[in-house]
Amino acid sequence: MAKTFFIKSFLTWYRRLIRHSKYRWLVLLGTLAYVATPIDLIPSFIPVIGWLDDGLVVTLALTEVTQMLLERRRRQANLTNPEPKTSSMDSTQDDAVTAAVSAIDVDAVALN
Repeated sequence: MAKTFFIKSFLTWYRRLIRHSKYRWLVLLGTLAYVATPIDLIPSFIPVIGWLDDGLVVTLALTEVTQMLLERRRRQANLTNPEPKTSSMDSTQDDAVTAAVSAIDVDAVALN
């Protein structure tokens, strides 16, 4: 219970900090320094377990940077190509047309 609380709170803290434009580069540089320096939570000379913390930190950083870039790309796409606003009457008519197109007229189909 305490481990999951610590992990979730750390992930939330890291995400908030990396998404804050003022601290983003400091967090990324700190992450890079943590991976590059021999000072770790779990020493790297322990074969598999020592590399896990470095791998998890790098994975977390890459995931957050990727998410930020994807969100930025979506925002830019929405700004350049805004969707036209339709009224509720138009969407009802579109639904009716879609239903009519996808329906099969049984009387028009010839059976051999």
